[in-house]
Amino acid sequence: MKNCLLFFLFAISHSGYSSGADSIFDKLNDAIKNKQHYVLLKEERILNFKKIKSEDLSKEQEYNYNKTLYAEYQKFNSDSAILYVKKNLVIASELQNPALSDLAKLQLANLYSSSGKYRESESILKSISKKTLAKSLLPNYYVVYREFFEHYNANSNSKIYIEQIGKYRDSLLGILNPKTLNFKINQIQKNIFDKKFTAALKQLSVLLKYTKEEDPQYAMITYLFGKIYEAENQLELRKKYYALSATADIKNANKDNASLQELALVFYEIGDVDMAYKLTQSAIEDALYCNVQFRTLLMSEIYSIINTAYLEREAQRKTELQLYLICISLLSAFLIMAVIYVYRQMKKVSRIRGELFITSQKLAELNKDITETNSQLQERNAQLSESNHIKEEYIAHFFSLCSSYINKLENYRVILNKKAALKQFDEIYKMLKSTTLVEKELEELYENFDVIFLNLYPTFVKDFNTLLINEEQIVLKQGELLNTELRIFALIRLGITDSVKIAAFLRYSLSTIYNYRTKARNKAAVSRNDFEETVMKIGLLPLKA
Repeated sequence: MKNCLLFFLFAISHSGYSSGADSIFDKLNDAIKNKQHYVLLKEERILNFKKIKSEDLSKEQEYNYNKTLYAEYQKFNSDSAILYVKKNLVIASELQNPALSDLAKLQLANLYSSSGKYRESESILKSISKKTLAKSLLPNYYVVYREFFEHYNANSNSKIYIEQIGKYRDSLLGILNPKTLNFKINQIQKNIFDKKFTAALKQLSVLLKYTKEEDPQYAMITYLFGKIYEAENQLELRKKYYALSATADIKNANKDNASLQELALVFYEIGDVDMAYKLTQSAIEDALYCNVQFRTLLMSEIYSIINTAYLEREAQRKTELQLYLICISLLSAFLIMAVIYVYRQMKKVSRIRGELFITSQKLAELNKDITETNSQLQERNAQLSESNHIKEEYIAHFFSLCSSYINKLENYRVILNKKAALKQFDEIYKMLKSTTLVEKELEELYENFDVIFLNLYPTFVKDFNTLLINEEQIVLKQGELLNTELRIFALIRLGITDSVKIAAFLRYSLSTIYNYRTKARNKAAVSRNDFEETVMKIGLLPLKA
């Protein structure tokens, strides 16, 4: 029956847990990341309160003012809280008000016990007479005594001190109004201590229903949920509620908290050493900041365990990283060797393809019977890179031009030979002196170049103009295929970038070629430095001639 009821409470209070778990821990990580921001907000709130203090406050008003600052500092910075309580002790003495004096003593005793000054705390508590203590201060008296034994028992776990804690809790419950939150929280703690988890869960579920995340008591309620699920060995729920409590404590800048250290132990148990280490560090920082001695001692023991595991994990990671580096180095060396091998094979293949091309050209001239074989070779050569395609085109035309020029030279030789035989030396001299033939041949050469180039790159003129600003684009004359400027950059497109070679081909001076190239760069609509590189990319995939 008990198990069925626990399951029922679990289903009601934790529906949608799995879907929201990631969100809970995202909020926790975000809170830890922005912890300093919440501290600054707390300090700013305290500072704003300090600014409103008036110099003409009465002693009673000043006492209440200091009491408010004590409450702000109690879970934030115990040293500052002690400072304001001591001020109230002086004020209470001046007012000769035993009730105010006893309240300040109880507050100071509580701060001393949390700071590890157990003797001083015990001395103050013994100096307070329960018989003469105001009835309104009895709850404070029992709370301080209970927390004194809780702090003192933190590192000893003595049965005697546990009995004292229960005794003062029972005394507290005996005088508190059952309708107050303080009574309900203490009643739940008693039920947890007595292992009445079903009743405790039911009470906590009611409190949680009416409590918002920003409420100060939210952290305590979710922490108690975590303690129950810890006792019930329900790991995921334990982790969830400790995370909720820790997040609330961080956002409220509560430095005296237990949730972070409990959550660190959870993550350590499940093997997440990195998160455990992160939470432990955060908890120790808080305890040192607030000067909560008993939590510092608790965390130091936990930290030594988690830190050892963390260092072992880091050492293991370092070893794994070294192993990975060695593997990567070996793989890199193997890859380099493979690349070199492939590169050599590609060079060998390229050389073989070049040899096949030359052989195919010779076979085409020597034997037309092997047309089919030659056609197959041409189809394979057509699959080569852009540079091989250009070479094929120009070599074919080169052979054609060479053959044509040989025929013309032979005709020219025959004419000269006839005139020499007829002793027409004036005619011979006139023919030799004339440049008409050379000019005609150059004109024909450039025309052949223009035709061949535009056959390879039919959109070259249009593409080249797109690289120039609108008002400087080239407009060809009627009948022109290319002009001098376009021929210069046509040669550059073919990979002939040396100005000396370009000048020799076009029969211009070197300075003229430089001038043409400079002017073109100055007219560029793209980056001047990248202009010629861009020209070399025109028609990257040319149409097949």
